[in-house]
Amino acid sequence: MEKDERKPNRRTFLSKSIKGIAAGGLLGMVGRNALSYPLQGKQSDAKKNVIRRKLGKTGIQLPIVSMGVMNTLNPDLVKRAYEIGVRHFDTAAYYMRGRNEQTIGSVIKDLGIRDQVIIGTKIYIPHPQRGMDSDKVKETYLRTAEESLKRLQTDYVDILYSHSVNSLDWLNHPGIIEALQSLKKQGKARFIGFSTHNNMAECIRDAARSGLYDVILTMFNYSLWDDQGMTDALKKAYSKKIGLVAMKTQCIREGGHWRDLPDSQRRYYEGSMMQTAILKWVLRHPFITTAIPGVTAYQHMEEDFSVAFGLEYTPEEKKFLEDKNVTIAMGFCRQCGQCMAGCPNGVEIPTLMRTHMYASRYANFYAARDAFESIPEKRGITACRSCSRCMVTCASGIDVGKRIDELKILFV
Repeated sequence: MEKDERKPNRRTFLSKSIKGIAAGGLLGMVGRNALSYPLQGKQSDAKKNVIRRKLGKTGIQLPIVSMGVMNTLNPDLVKRAYEIGVRHFDTAAYYMRGRNEQTIGSVIKDLGIRDQVIIGTKIYIPHPQRGMDSDKVKETYLRTAEESLKRLQTDYVDILYSHSVNSLDWLNHPGIIEALQSLKKQGKARFIGFSTHNNMAECIRDAARSGLYDVILTMFNYSLWDDQGMTDALKKAYSKKIGLVAMKTQCIREGGHWRDLPDSQRRYYEGSMMQTAILKWVLRHPFITTAIPGVTAYQHMEEDFSVAFGLEYTPEEKKFLEDKNVTIAMGFCRQCGQCMAGCPNGVEIPTLMRTHMYASRYANFYAARDAFESIPEKRGITACRSCSRCMVTCASGIDVGKRIDELKILFV
């Protein structure tokens, strides 16, 4: 079989991503997300008046703000998170090709705090490989879990997730269920769960029905403020005592695409007000135990964890959230899939939008590549070649065509 030269390998993808993003002006979107700076003053112990909630039937009590470590390898950032009160750290086997887990494991071991923190990690099989037989899937999950334990330098993880579940078939895959239950029985995973980015409500409802999972990690943010189906699904899972953890809560960080917005809109996005407002919105839903906002800077951590001490809106935050038009300016893809009906080529637009998010907002080219390669060739960016202009419209107001044009710089 001939090699498809149109599909980038790991090296060419990373090289082309950096050059392409620079050429396309996307580096301005990344902004200060990739930067960190030390806090001034004496570091103090975690305060005691942090709001805590129980993680479903697990019995684990967690501060309502945790740390998503996906995009950082800075051990000092992880240490500082623990110092200010974070007790749950979320990672995955494939984040930064395992180095992310290594960073967390080293910090926790150095501080001697394994019994004081909750570690969540994930096992991921790329979508193109999910057609393998059940025994092979099980073998992959068991092997990956063992590798994660070594990198994390621990005998067990508190939560082990099946990552990026978007169908009921994968949610209930026999090989996955057998592997996760085996690891739980062996004590290598205290609790098992799954993460989901799209088709979320259906997967969450079915998990509530089956009772196979202890924890669900799901995208949940202010862009979903009017998605009653998603809210109802989460409430159902909560009623079944499934622990619910929210990810992708912050939508965007300072330095993002709103720099081109008019002053009347841009002023809402400068500083920390927006970040605390939308995080409070998530956590004011009592069915959410904790959120794992991604942190790459000390400033992010301070902004996020400040919410853990109280969820009352400030007058400025309340005013911001009352303007529902801000969800359009956020430019966050809700992964609803409504846009696909307008594409004559059947392109998997939601996954392309996730690819764009990882590349432009997170500067995480590994995650972007994984998302990109999960799309079947005939339904990916190459299918957009025949269109001189994208005719797809987004229910949330995202300029899909512009983002696809930027992705073409990287992939076509």
